[in-house]
Amino acid sequence: MKRVVVTGMSQISPLGATREKAFEKLLTFKNCVKYLPELEQYTRLNTRLGAPVEDFVIPPHYTRKVMRTMGRVGVMSVVSAEEALADAGLLGDEIITNGETGVSHGSSTGSLDTLIDFYSMMVDKEVKCVTSGSYVKMMPQTTAVNISLYFKTTGRLITTSTACTSGSMGIGSAYEAIKNGYQTVMIAGGAEELHPTQIAIFDTLYATSQKNSTPEITPAPFDKDRDGLVIGEGAATMILEEYEHAKKRGAKIYAEIIGFGTSTDGTHITSPNRDTMKSALALALKDAGISPDDIGYVNAHGTATIQGDLAETNATYDIFKRAVPTSSLKSYTGHTLGACGAVEAVLTVDMARKKWFCPTINLHNVDEECGKLDYIKGQGREIDTPIVMSNNFAFGGINTSLIFKVHI
Repeated sequence: MKRVVVTGMSQISPLGATREKAFEKLLTFKNCVKYLPELEQYTRLNTRLGAPVEDFVIPPHYTRKVMRTMGRVGVMSVVSAEEALADAGLLGDEIITNGETGVSHGSSTGSLDTLIDFYSMMVDKEVKCVTSGSYVKMMPQTTAVNISLYFKTTGRLITTSTACTSGSMGIGSAYEAIKNGYQTVMIAGGAEELHPTQIAIFDTLYATSQKNSTPEITPAPFDKDRDGLVIGEGAATMILEEYEHAKKRGAKIYAEIIGFGTSTDGTHITSPNRDTMKSALALALKDAGISPDDIGYVNAHGTATIQGDLAETNATYDIFKRAVPTSSLKSYTGHTLGACGAVEAVLTVDMARKKWFCPTINLHNVDEECGKLDYIKGQGREIDTPIVMSNNFAFGGINTSLIFKVHI
């Protein structure tokens, strides 16, 4: 089996359009949730909150022709991939196009505004809005396909449209492709664009926060007074590379992926399952060949829904049998859906390299029914640990766990 390392990283999130800005924002201990007045037009929608990316600027070399198949989610995914490739020192390298590089990237959906173009055809009985690029903008595999088209990759293309695990599944599937010798390099991650219909989906499930007048205090993962999640957006990409290849070319190495586990609940489409969540973590540990005691920090999915928080934290305790340091980045970014697994993986690696881990903001009184973990609060925590875990869970009962080792 091949070793797999991370040689390039980028992220675009409510925290900022670059990794550097995102980490600076973490240090302010302030969330990115906004009251969105445009949501007032929708009757019977309870929440008015969202976490948009506000400083993302499309690079000037992205012409109209280049973007004809890209909605916002497509553009963010391609830009994040380009920044990650540049960070890895591989932008323009022949390995990208010679078949040794693949793409493993996903989102919950494509650009939802494009659906309106198809809808208009069915209502007006006239093909007036549908273009040659409409379907590619809309399709759930839009991120992976647009990345592949833009960079002209000819290796494997893995589409991971698995809702809130799209990003983490993208990274995990890329890791397995290199580990098993199928590819040398993989462009891996996930993305999502903020859209009112996605907010409405969670609102109909009574899962959204309704603290519309106080966006700065929500979401509050693990807190007994939490009232739900907030939807965000973003994109993030990791460049994964076979270790010997990276070492030979003198690449900087951020971390090694040493474990990946995934499982499905097989029970309920939206209700989390503690036992099968636990199995994903156990599979990642088995893959890594380590003990839970070797892990010094867990980045939790931490959506701030009651069912989700309770199932996840108790599953984590079932595996660790101790109060492992834990926090949730969604307290800052909101739930970025298909992007969250990738955004959180990038930030988790950055935190591990800096030996500082962010607190869960808005966490004041831990729900007594949550698992007995060491919930990082206040000003964050300095922890010198080479091995960290990042977990994500999705609609459909899809569970993922990634284990990274820094300072290899």
